[in-house]
Amino acid sequence: MRLHVPIRLRWSDLDAYAHVNNAEMLRILEEARIQAFWATDPGDPDSPFPTTAILDARPGSATLTLIAHQEMEYLLPIPYLRAPLDIELWVGRLGGASLQVCYEIYSPEHAEPRQLYCRASTTIVMVDAATGRPKRISDRERAAWEPYVEAPVVFSRR
Repeated sequence: MRLHVPIRLRWSDLDAYAHVNNAEMLRILEEARIQAFWATDPGDPDSPFPTTAILDARPGSATLTLIAHQEMEYLLPIPYLRAPLDIELWVGRLGGASLQVCYEIYSPEHAEPRQLYCRASTTIVMVDAATGRPKRISDRERAAWEPYVEAPVVFSRR
């Protein structure tokens, strides 16, 4: 099972070549990840991702999430689009203190033809804020994310 996160482009996301800049692609992935996993108001019944958005991201949180690795494969340039991109997210690996978040960035929902612009993955390490040491994924986090575990993204390595 995958999460679908709509992400709107900003005019400033484009570069001189009139497509989304590679540095902005990392911001798009970050924004999708935050929407999918971070609880800005724990227990908010109106959250679009009530089952997966469980990480406390508020200042003073006991857990930090650090990026250990990111990889992207660009398949098509993304032009400026008014409708939000459809970011598909899933968990490619759920380890002891880390998880691999996988992404496929598609054209907006209902766009024809549906186009796959990019594949990516991010390895996130859970860290205890007080000690700076890796922290095991909790039973609650594991239970929330296990339904979204499937095979990791496959890059074509052209």
